[in-house]
Amino acid sequence: MGSHTVPAGGEWQQAVSIMGDTTVDGTVLDAAVSIHGDTTVNGTVGDAAVSILGTTRVNGKVKGTVVAVLGDVILGPNAEVGDQVVCVLGRVIREPGSVIHGGVEQIGGFGPFGGFEWLRAWVSKCLLWGRPLGFGEHLGWAWGVAACFLAFYALLALLFPKGIDRCAETLEQRPGGTLLAALLAMLLSPILIVLLAITGIGVVVIPFLAMALFFAGLFGKATVLAWLGRRFTKLIGDGAYSHAFFTVFIGGVVTMLLYTIPVGGFIIRAIFGILGTGAVIYTIALSMKSSRPPKPAPVAAAAAVAPSFAAPAAPAATTFGAATPPMPAQSAGFGATATPVVEPPPVAPAPEPVPPVYGAAAVPAFSAATLPRAGFWIRVAAAFLDFMIIALTLGVLSFMSRGPAPLFVTLAAYSAVMWKLKGTTIGGVVCGLKVVRLDDREIDWGVAVVRALSAFLSFFCAGLGFIWVAFDDEKQSWHDKIAGTTIVRVPKGISLL
Repeated sequence: MGSHTVPAGGEWQQAVSIMGDTTVDGTVLDAAVSIHGDTTVNGTVGDAAVSILGTTRVNGKVKGTVVAVLGDVILGPNAEVGDQVVCVLGRVIREPGSVIHGGVEQIGGFGPFGGFEWLRAWVSKCLLWGRPLGFGEHLGWAWGVAACFLAFYALLALLFPKGIDRCAETLEQRPGGTLLAALLAMLLSPILIVLLAITGIGVVVIPFLAMALFFAGLFGKATVLAWLGRRFTKLIGDGAYSHAFFTVFIGGVVTMLLYTIPVGGFIIRAIFGILGTGAVIYTIALSMKSSRPPKPAPVAAAAAVAPSFAAPAAPAATTFGAATPPMPAQSAGFGATATPVVEPPPVAPAPEPVPPVYGAAAVPAFSAATLPRAGFWIRVAAAFLDFMIIALTLGVLSFMSRGPAPLFVTLAAYSAVMWKLKGTTIGGVVCGLKVVRLDDREIDWGVAVVRALSAFLSFFCAGLGFIWVAFDDEKQSWHDKIAGTTIVRVPKGISLL
C-alpha cells in the first residue's frame, strides 16, 4: 500500500505499489507495477512496466512489455521498449526518439478526447471513500449525473404528484410495514424468478417482472426524496412548496449532500433504495386491500313478526276512583292492531363487596385486553437496551473472538428467566413494557422458554418475525403468536419490579 521509489543506483527484485505510484530511477530486475497509480521508469526494468487505473511513463529502458489499463502510455525521448506497448482504454503518446522493438496495440483508445482521469478521480476520491459523490478535480461529471437523476425524479413528481405523496405518507406512517415489504421483495423476487424459469411458460413473465421492480425502484427513490423534503417544507408551512415537485427537489439536494459523507454515502443510497421500493409495493398492497368490497355483516336472526291484522288490547275497565289491570288482547275486527305488554327486565342483584385481606398489597392487573399493546419502535428500543447489557456483560472482545453464538444464547436465557420471574426485562422496565399471556394467566417456565426459542425463528428469517409487529393488528411477533403472548405498555407510576 502506498507509493514506492527505487532510488538511482539501487537494485530491487520487483516494485509493486497498491493505491500509490511506482517510480524506478534505478534498476528493477522483475516487474514494476502500480494499481491505481502511475508507473514511471527513468532507469531500467527487466520485465514489464504496468499501471492499472494510472499512467505508464517511460523515459528509460523496459526489456519487456509496457502496459496501461484505463490510463495512458507516455514514451519520452529516451524510452526504449523491448517488446510491445499495450494500452487499454487510453492513449499512446510518443515523443521523437522513443524506440519500440515490438508493436503498439491500442484497445478502445479515445484519441484526442483524453483518457480516464475522470474514472481515476472518482475511484480515488469517491469509491475508496465509500461515497457516490465527492469534491475535487475531474468529478464534475459525477455531479452532472446526479443532477440528471434529480431532474428525472422531479419530472416523475410533476407527472404523478398524488402517487408520490401517497407513497411518502405510507413511508411516514407505516415504516415497519414498508421495511417488511422491501425485505420480502428482496427475498422472494429471486425465488419467484427461478420458479417462473422452471415452469417454462413463466419465462415470458420474467422480463415484465424485472421491469416492474426496476420502475418501482425509480418511483420509490422519488418517494424517499419527497419524504425527506417534507421534513423541510413543513417548516415553511402548507402551501405551494408542499407540492411533490418541491419536496422531491429539496429532498434531492439534501440527498446529494448526504452522498458526500465518507463510508455513509453508499449506505444511505442503499437504504433509500430499499425503503423506496418497499413504500411503493406496500402502497399498492394497501390500495388493493382497500378496493375490496367490505364483507357483509352477519344477518341477525329475524324476530317473530306479529300478524298484520291483530286485535288491539281491550281497554281497561274502570270503576269510579279505581283502575283494573289491563286485560289480554282480544281479537278485533278488520283494521285493529295489537299492543304488546312490555315487562321490565329483571334487575341483577348487586355483588356483595369482598372484604379486604389484612396486610395484602394492591396488585395491578396487567391484561392484554385492557392495556395498550406495545408498538414496533418501543420494542426495538427495549431489545436494544437488553442487547447492550448482555454485550457489555460478556465483553466486547470476547464477543468478537468467539462469534455471536454465545451472545444470542445468553440473551435468550436472560430473557426467559426475566419473563418468568418479573414478566419483563431490564429494557422492558426502562420502556414500561410487560409480557403477558393472551388468556391473562401467569407466565410459567414453559411459556417463557418457548417464547425465547421461538425468537430465534423470528430472527433468522431475516428478522421478519420481529418486523411483523409493525403491521399486525394484534401487535404480535411470530414468537408471540407461537407462545400465546403479547407485550403491553404499563401506565406510568406502576412499578414493574
